[in-house]
Amino acid sequence: MTTPTSDRGRKASFVLGALGLVALAATMILGLSLPGTREQSDYSRLIAIHPPIAWCAYLAVGVCALASALYLIPRTRSRRWDRIAVSSAEVGVVFIGLTLATGSIWGRPTWGVWWTWDARLTVTAIMFATFLGYLAVRRAIAGVDARARVSAIVAVLGSISIPINHMAVEWWRTLHQGRSLAQADPSSTLDGAFIATMLLGMVAMTLVYAWLVIQRYGLEVLDEQAGTEGLEAALVARRAEGQLV
Repeated sequence: MTTPTSDRGRKASFVLGALGLVALAATMILGLSLPGTREQSDYSRLIAIHPPIAWCAYLAVGVCALASALYLIPRTRSRRWDRIAVSSAEVGVVFIGLTLATGSIWGRPTWGVWWTWDARLTVTAIMFATFLGYLAVRRAIAGVDARARVSAIVAVLGSISIPINHMAVEWWRTLHQGRSLAQADPSSTLDGAFIATMLLGMVAMTLVYAWLVIQRYGLEVLDEQAGTEGLEAALVARRAEGQLV
């Protein structure tokens, strides 16, 4: 992965960030221009951001799990995969948290409660807790290799929540609406403007997710370099002390 510290990386990061900002602004404008519905009034406009944020939560967890799996396989093991995994996990936790927050804001006027132990909401909360745990594991283990292996196992196991979450509305009776992407089907009763805005929002949020992961990856590289330089400086100081003695 190209890091934001190189000239090429900075240019790519700038272009990606600019595209994400433009797409996000367009999503906000279109979302606010959507008409209120009879059932949900103005809250129906949340379709512009809630499903796209949830999509990026899935994407972040999936990327983290895939990178972690590649790290666990000896043939493909590389520090790069571990960096991608932790970068996607940190961004993913933000998106999962925003999914729960925007869902609660949408749920309050439509369901009458901020929170209910609905199947999809519950699985999303478990996903959130799992990847907070993933980040905690990374802080609890000192060794680089051991930390990468253990956290990779947590990520792969935690990714099981993606298909369960996605299909929860089909497998159990829930308050939550059906799968968001299913609403894009031509036979759906959802108005075309709502579908277009939701899909644009998914593109915008994906660009934002990618930009954030690239920035976080660069920070991980810099952190590792700082750690290596600090260790080398400590070794030099230790040798100097030994020579003085």
